[in-house]
Amino acid sequence: MTIENRFARFMRNTGPARMLVPLGLILIVVSVILFGFNTDKYSQTTGKITSAVQSAAGEEGEKGFDVKFTYTVDGKEYEGEFTNISGNYAAGDSVKVFYDPADPAKTADSKMNKLIPIAFAGVGVLAFTGGIALMVRAFKKSKELDRTAPAADAQTQAQLDGLKTAAGVNEYYFRFDGHSLKPGYIVEDADRNTLYEGKMLKNSLVGARIYEFTDHRTGQSEQHEVGHVTTSTFNDEMFSVKSSFKFDGEKVWDRLHGQGIRLSTNMHSRFPYFIYDVTKDGKALARIESCSVYVHEDDEAKHKIKIPTGNMYYRFWTASDDLSSLFLSIFAISECEQTVVE
Repeated sequence: MTIENRFARFMRNTGPARMLVPLGLILIVVSVILFGFNTDKYSQTTGKITSAVQSAAGEEGEKGFDVKFTYTVDGKEYEGEFTNISGNYAAGDSVKVFYDPADPAKTADSKMNKLIPIAFAGVGVLAFTGGIALMVRAFKKSKELDRTAPAADAQTQAQLDGLKTAAGVNEYYFRFDGHSLKPGYIVEDADRNTLYEGKMLKNSLVGARIYEFTDHRTGQSEQHEVGHVTTSTFNDEMFSVKSSFKFDGEKVWDRLHGQGIRLSTNMHSRFPYFIYDVTKDGKALARIESCSVYVHEDDEAKHKIKIPTGNMYYRFWTASDDLSSLFLSIFAISECEQTVVE
């Protein structure tokens, strides 16, 4: 598995956890601070203002004052100060003073509800434990995926790296067919014979689109419901993008993983083009490369230009005749909005 895939998987699978864990820690720290300043057990007395200076505006447009005052507890006089308290004060006025019975020098202009730090602590603990649970779940999911659809090991990766020139390997072309309002995709061989096709039968702005997948080598056709692309992001990070669509009611990546298919992405191979290595049950299946609109090399040479097209045209090399799995794999790459897939 490439560094891109490892990082992308971590970012995608731990997105909520990466938000909840630090949020929970922050809330817990805030609750500890609030508990330290808890005034719920403070006693009340009356102080006499010795100085009042108007400051910034108080609450709801009222005036704000910085006041100094004196107050007496158990026959001993103390001095205190409140800043920017709302109201209208002058020297000689009375002011409510809340003080700590254990240390009368500590004062506050109001009591804090004891439920506030408890609420912060409760929400913080829930967020932290929930984030840890999601983190553990994400790693378990990754381990389960590695077990059911193993990625390429070193030997398999070597086979994939040499696949394009290996004996018995054929080169195929996957291209977008957008000549109608119901576009689809076609797999061709080097002689431009259509071998496999996914043709849209029903387009839809709401609900699933209907595709007919046809293997022209055997004449067999199957209809599939393809949901629209859905994308969610966490913190707008490039690698946290999670893009998928429903294929017959199932997330397409879950469908592929269930068939033992894994994809490994190499982003920096031929930028702006990308390479995708495909394994099935841990064995080398195909190498896919995004390409220009001229998927056949002679067309590209004839036009003497390479036009990056994003995610609609690909070359792929395989010794397998399982074009159904490979078509769905490239179809998923093309229809999704993310760069790094697996």
